[in-house]
Amino acid sequence: MDRSNPALVTHWEGGLTSARNMELLGEEPLSIRVEGKPYAVVMRTPGEEAAHAAGFCLGEGIIDSAADCSSIGLCEGETANAVTVTLTPARRAAIGDILDRRSYLSQTSCGICGKELLEDLAQRTLPLPPGAAIDIGTILAGMEAMAAQQPLRRATRAAHAAALCDSNGTPFAVAEDIGRHNALDKAVGKALLEGSLAQASLAVLSSRVSYEMVQKSARAGVAVVFSVSRPTRLAVELATRLDMALACLAPGNGVYLFCGQGRLRLTPS
Repeated sequence: MDRSNPALVTHWEGGLTSARNMELLGEEPLSIRVEGKPYAVVMRTPGEEAAHAAGFCLGEGIIDSAADCSSIGLCEGETANAVTVTLTPARRAAIGDILDRRSYLSQTSCGICGKELLEDLAQRTLPLPPGAAIDIGTILAGMEAMAAQQPLRRATRAAHAAALCDSNGTPFAVAEDIGRHNALDKAVGKALLEGSLAQASLAVLSSRVSYEMVQKSARAGVAVVFSVSRPTRLAVELATRLDMALACLAPGNGVYLFCGQGRLRLTPS
């Protein structure tokens, strides 16, 4: 599977044209199967399929920890576009309603909004416990550090990234993908499978923040989310209910903070 591919393109500037090779980001479907049955198909950048599936399942509420999975298996061959998650019997029994899609809204769905959704998400995700405030400079450092670990973006200018950072703003799980949700799922999945998810104090995102991104971060236990672009209104409402901090870059060297000010240290200590 190719994560990026060179393509011959025409470059126009000042009325002159020239041909050049340009890297374009790869995109392929991934079928995520749970207990042998299709659960979702996502468009993603190939690679890190097991981590992607693990992070996706955590965000959906299918698992609470890696221990809930008895196995994560890829189909064989060069085109591994399917991954199967097998749960422990106890976990399977505990989430029958989710797997049967009864009274459950998949967090990867688009175009869903309103009070019903907010109530559903709030019921399935508990508010995050208090934690030490993170310095605003640490957040900015995390964004810079993530930018240095985006080879696909440098090659294609088309990939999103997500990074989980420790309390010093140092990224320890970084992932890129054509989809912003996929990038976060992959980063969370890496940390989940490596047993390092508890170290995450901050999630840094190259994208805007929608309610799905807030819920995925909350499910991973990450209370501070910092992004390049602004969050949606529903994202702020959900983050407020879950006692999370949402912030994004502002023009110049500033930062916009939308909720959870108590989780950030805005002045030097």
